[in-house]
Amino acid sequence: MTKLFPTSTAGSLPKPSWIATPEVLWSPWKLEGEDLVAGKQDALRLAVDDQQKAGIDIVGDGEQTRQHFVTTFIEHLDGVDFEKRETVRIRNRYDASVPTVVGAVSRSKPVFVEDARFLRAQTDQPIKWTLPGPMTMIDTLYDAHYQSREKLAWEFARILNEEARELEAAGVDIVQFDEPAFNVFFEEANDWGIAALERAAEGLKCETAVHICYGYGIKANTDWKKTLGSEWRQYEETFPNLQKSSIDIVSLECHHSNVPMDLIELIRGKKVMVGAIDVASDIVETPEEVADTLRKALQFVDADKLYPSTNCGMTPLSRRVANGKLKALGAGAEILRKEQAA
Repeated sequence: MTKLFPTSTAGSLPKPSWIATPEVLWSPWKLEGEDLVAGKQDALRLAVDDQQKAGIDIVGDGEQTRQHFVTTFIEHLDGVDFEKRETVRIRNRYDASVPTVVGAVSRSKPVFVEDARFLRAQTDQPIKWTLPGPMTMIDTLYDAHYQSREKLAWEFARILNEEARELEAAGVDIVQFDEPAFNVFFEEANDWGIAALERAAEGLKCETAVHICYGYGIKANTDWKKTLGSEWRQYEETFPNLQKSSIDIVSLECHHSNVPMDLIELIRGKKVMVGAIDVASDIVETPEEVADTLRKALQFVDADKLYPSTNCGMTPLSRRVANGKLKALGAGAEILRKEQAA
């Protein structure tokens, strides 16, 4: 990546109304069979076009081909029964009905590789693909087989590594693992979670990223944030070990959060995707607001390692708001490039 301050999204973008209900997180598909396949590809093409017009440098698929950032991957694995459901507490925040691990988990075929090839064919720009991280995967299931969060995480790490290697072969430049669970289960993250993440990224020659945020702008998350006080110091718990890890890029939430900016110093040396767009608000940032967040981050991350991004995914937002935010991100990064060149 030669361009200074290359922009990207954390992952998801709103889905067009023909494929899913707008502004609804994890909305069911409106199409079936071949129509759904074509609809997903149309949505992916549109997401690429929206990003390119907004000045986004590292292009993603907007997660247009998946309903849920974790379970859509798990649906394609063996050993998990989606009919047998249990209620579990997700990231100590809200209850959800989840599928059950009933046997050894395995991946009999690629999950997102064809979609990634399709994305690769749409653009000459660098592309990024998101996968759920091992710890966040185990937090979204009921385990009736391994009876050990750690054992299951290592199995998922092995499976994720198989998928990631094929994504790399399909032309993906950055494989990102989403680990919001790192902001909740600090002890496990440090004991084995970061090691499991490294196993998922093992042997990859493309760049690897870990995205750790405070969640989508949904009520369960915004209510939780209200309990965190005036300073959110969760990153302080895992950043020292992430700094020592083999992961290339760390993606974090900054804009309109109570994360002390100086925590970024703990991952000095890593590339940092700085969340400069608030996904929990319909108010579209100005380019100057974005630039201001990035300037503050520049005190703690070298200019050639700062990647402007969004705080989290934008699925629950309207397409109009999300596009406005994408344009603000692109324009805010451009302000900073001009300042650096001056």
